This record gives sequence, structure tokens and C-alpha cells, in this order.
Amino acid sequence: MTTRVAQLLDAVATHPDRANILRAQRGIEKESLRVDSHGLIAQTDHPHTLGSPLTHSMITTDYSEALLEFITPVSSSTAETLGFLNDIHHFVYHQLDHELLWPASMPCALTADNDIPVARYGSSNSARIKTIYRYGLGHRYGRRMQTIAGIHYNFSMPEPFWIWLQQTCGDTRPLNEFTTDRYLGLIRNFQRWSWMLVYLFGASPAVCSSFLKGRDDHGLIPTDAEHSTYHLPDATSLRMGGLGYNSEAQRSLQVCYNQLDSYIETLRAAIVKPHPAYQQIPKQLDNEYQQLSDCLLQIENEFYSPIRPKRVSRRGEPSLHALACGGIEYIEVRCLDVNPLLPVGIDDTQIRFLDLFLLYCLLDDSSACTPSEQSQQAFNFDAVVTRGRSSDLMLHKGDTTLTLEAWGLSIIEQLEPLAQVLDATIEPGYLDALKAQSAKLSDPTLTPSGRISEQLKSNSFFATSLKQAETTRDVFLSTPLPEPLATYFQQLATESHSRRLQIEANDDRPFEQFLQEFLEQYQSSALNLSSSD
Repeated sequence: MTTRVAQLLDAVATHPDRANILRAQRGIEKESLRVDSHGLIAQTDHPHTLGSPLTHSMITTDYSEALLEFITPVSSSTAETLGFLNDIHHFVYHQLDHELLWPASMPCALTADNDIPVARYGSSNSARIKTIYRYGLGHRYGRRMQTIAGIHYNFSMPEPFWIWLQQTCGDTRPLNEFTTDRYLGLIRNFQRWSWMLVYLFGASPAVCSSFLKGRDDHGLIPTDAEHSTYHLPDATSLRMGGLGYNSEAQRSLQVCYNQLDSYIETLRAAIVKPHPAYQQIPKQLDNEYQQLSDCLLQIENEFYSPIRPKRVSRRGEPSLHALACGGIEYIEVRCLDVNPLLPVGIDDTQIRFLDLFLLYCLLDDSSACTPSEQSQQAFNFDAVVTRGRSSDLMLHKGDTTLTLEAWGLSIIEQLEPLAQVLDATIEPGYLDALKAQSAKLSDPTLTPSGRISEQLKSNSFFATSLKQAETTRDVFLSTPLPEPLATYFQQLATESHSRRLQIEANDDRPFEQFLQEFLEQYQSSALNLSSSD
């Protein structure tokens, strides 16, 4: 533990409101592919009984009509967060009509790219924006990549924490400026240690051979004589590597998290800068736009990163505008695989470790990041993605190199005093979560990727995942859906359909005008424009 964190823990130890100060808030966004009973991507529409994906607050879709996304409300209770996620799964399974939820991050058996249905949201202008954006992603990166599922972990600290921390640090700036500065520090520290999350929770060491169709440069090795499954022997998360959410075109972006203004301006410039390769994409096919623009990024969400600064924005307001106006409200961790060994892809042990890890990143000092350090971070991250379970892997830390185990255990040691405080102040379980991760660092076979790799010695990725999908479905369907829970989600679905219809009825501009005004929001470097919707 650093001197800075020790001082802050001493300061909070005697505070009468320490429980409210240290109680983290989180929300989970979990993606799952809908598949048919044979394990192929579902060709059916988003089930009407789940509500409108345009307006539903908890059940929507990501890239594909078949890629469900479940969103839990913000909560300061680990049990409540997992309970919501479990309830959403329970309700959805009772609506799927013989379909399954694919349990892994890497997708099911895929056929042609065009067989992957792009998500649809209705006939309103805002709905068309969402669908066209997805068409653009398909043209730029291929639809296959967009079928990869993940977990996004949204983390924030409550207002009492920020008031206490600012007073303790003797800072006199407006609170939102102080908060933004500390969240940026969290992000920089996170990037220094993000390889550790990929090692501990990576759960995609292998893929179905169908995912690799048309790619001869993947570098993976078949696990069986039939070449039905490909892997890297010591990989942790192929999802976070070159096969997953990665973009050569975006490598030119020098995104810096030292200041919010520079982060916003870098992304804004990419949204208004034409990219030669994307200028070759037809503007329209069959009278439908094929991308929002031919620029390096269509919108800020296209930028792939393991972590993002976020702020809740109004409907139609660019998230960069919300950040520019109000500062950072929470951070979104995006490097987490869905764990197919768990019924809902994540458990309380992982949640407690994530809260502990992120809070430490927030409390500790965080120096400005340099280009050379960013290169070192990228090397460490990529190395753990592809070779994280290799005993001879060496990581770079400043001017030195050390083993993943040695560095990881030193981080565990730093986190332990904070875990003790959280155990005593919030609830027991943080030290146990820390011990579970320590064991993984000493024994790679205990990691999700290690356990999955062991399973794949006796069966293919596809067969193993399909069996797990069937088992999970049977668990949820074996329990009747409680009537209050069914009524609650049915009401949410009905209300979401009503809001979608209202949005469609209120459209008062031709789509071409709406799209032009939408993109014009990014033209001002200050992003000081009103919402377009």
C-alpha cells in the first residue's frame, strides 16, 4: 500500500459516516447472443414480450438483433446488483420459446456474415441512427466481430465520498472538477494494471472455427483433428486481442487521459476526419444508408478501449457533449469477458474484487501518462491476452521486467489493507475475494481461461458452450417465474413500446436533415451545442 492510500485510510477510519463514504456504486451491462436449439445465431426478431430495445431501461440489444444486452440499475449493494441480473435472466428465459442464451463471449457457430442480423429499433429518426451506425460497424470491422459478447462494469463513488476526499486533500476547486480529475487518475492507474483483470477474469482462450472463416492470419492453433476449435495454449481473452474488439484504423488515435479536454478533442477530431478506407463504402444500398459518415469514427462509442469516462446524457445528446458540460460521472470497464462457468457470467467474488481494485486506483496517486508508458501498457496488455498463463511471461514495469505472478502478488499485497477496511465497514467478503485472485496468480489452472482450456481437451468449444447453454436454461426454467417479477417486467415492456410509438409520432424532420444535424453536433471543438433530439 502506498503512503497516499495509507493516509486516506487512516483519515476515513474514524469518520462517523465512513460506511456511506466507502460504499461503491455499480451497474452491470451483460451481453448474450440468442441462439436456436442447434446453437446457430437466432434469426428471429427481438421478442416483443421483452419490450422495445430502443427505450427499455434494462433489456435492449447491442450490435445484432440477436445480441441481447441486460442492464442493471445503479446499486450500492452487491447482492442487489446480482439479484437484478439474475431476475432479468429469469424473465428472459421464460420468453425465449426454445431459444438459448449463448454463455461465452466468443460466439456460436456462424455461417455467412449476412446471416448475422443487424439490430432494428423502429422507424423513428433516432432508431434509424442506431441501425445505420451498426451497418457501418459491419462494413468496417465485419459482422463477426460484432457478435462477441462482454460485460461492461460501471463504477462510481457516492457524493459523500467526494466531499470527504476533497476536504481531506485540501482541494478548493468546484467539486465536479475535482471529481473529474480523480476519475482520470483512476483511469491512468487502471491502464497500468489492466493486464491483471484480463488474466484473472479472461474467459475466451478459444473460438469456434466458423468465427475464423475468411481469415488466414489469425495465428491460432487447432485443438482437435477436426479443426473445429482454435486456441492459443496460454491465452486468457482472445476477445480483447486482434480477433476481438481491436481496430488497426484506430491505432493512429493518440488518446490521452491526462486531461478531459484533450480526450474529448481527440475523439471529436476523429468523428469529423474522413478516413480513406471508409470513403470506399457505398453511401446507400437498397435505399438505406450504410454508415453515419465516412470518418474515422462515426460516433464516440466506436472508439475501442478497455475503459471509458462516462456521464449520463440526454436522449440525442452526444456523450462527449455531456462530458464537456458536466465532467466525468462514472467510469465504464470494458475488458471483462462473460464467464461461461457462471449462470449470469459474473459473481459476487468478482464484483467485490472489481470494486476493491477500482477504489484503490481512485485513491492512489496517479502520475500523468507518457507515450512511452502507454506503449509499455499496450505491450503488457497484449502479452497477457495471448500468453497470460505462460510461466515464462515477463511484463515491463518502468525500467524493469518481472513475472506476472510476482507483479500480481505485489498488487494483491497493496490491496489488502483496503480490503480489510471494506470488510469491517461495508460487508465481509473483500478479503476472501482478494485471496481467490491470489490463488489464481499462483496457479493459472484456476483462472477461467485455464478451466475452460481444460474442458476443451475433451470436447469442442461449440459443443461445450452449447451444453452449458442448455444447462443454464434448464436451471432458470426449473423455477417458476414469480408473479410480481413477471408483472414488473411486463409493465416495463409495455411502457417501452409506448415510448417508442411516442418517439415515432413526434418525429418532425426528414431523416436526411436529422442526420445532418446529428453530425453537426461534433463540428464545434467545444461541443457547446444543444441536443438534436
